[in-house]
Amino acid sequence: MFLDPVLLLVAVFATLTFAQTPVAERPQSEPSRSPCCFRNSGYAGTCKVQPAGDETCASILAYLNNPMAEGKSYCGGTTVRQGWTEVSCEEEPSEQKSSGPDRPDRSLW
Repeated sequence: MFLDPVLLLVAVFATLTFAQTPVAERPQSEPSRSPCCFRNSGYAGTCKVQPAGDETCASILAYLNNPMAEGKSYCGGTTVRQGWTEVSCEEEPSEQKSSGPDRPDRSLW
């Protein structure tokens, strides 16, 4: 039984090509990153985001401040898109009771 010379050349070429291709290495687990925290006067509380993949605190902040940005679910999927600032995640501001600017605090009366 004889092999077709063209088929033989294709088989040799494929063998050499795949033999030289290194097997993909399993990606090592990324070291855990610190979360990023952001505040905005139009958002209640501090927004804490854990960066994933190639995200950074700067890229997340740029997304939050981009009025055309959509598709991510940072900060509970908020639609607030301007006025965000990065803050330290370690110092949570103390929650102060406030009755708002329109009404005085009546707890002292």
